[in-house]
Amino acid sequence: MRAQRVWKVNGAASIEQLQSRLDDLNKRLSQLENQNPEKWKLEELRSSALGLSREIDDIRCAEATAALSELLRR
Repeated sequence: MRAQRVWKVNGAASIEQLQSRLDDLNKRLSQLENQNPEKWKLEELRSSALGLSREIDDIRCAEATAALSELLRR
């Protein structure tokens, strides 16, 4: 079984920050794609964007799991 992260942060604020960083990366990717850069530069940015999107998904899943757990305890 794969280890999962445990988030001990304010999810909403963290998601907003991560989403902002992801938006910036996506804008940079668009700019670079129009300039025909070296392939490794695009791949590096895409990898960073995927990592950020996974972090956002992890936080959202953790929040949903916590909310579901709370509902099931009632």
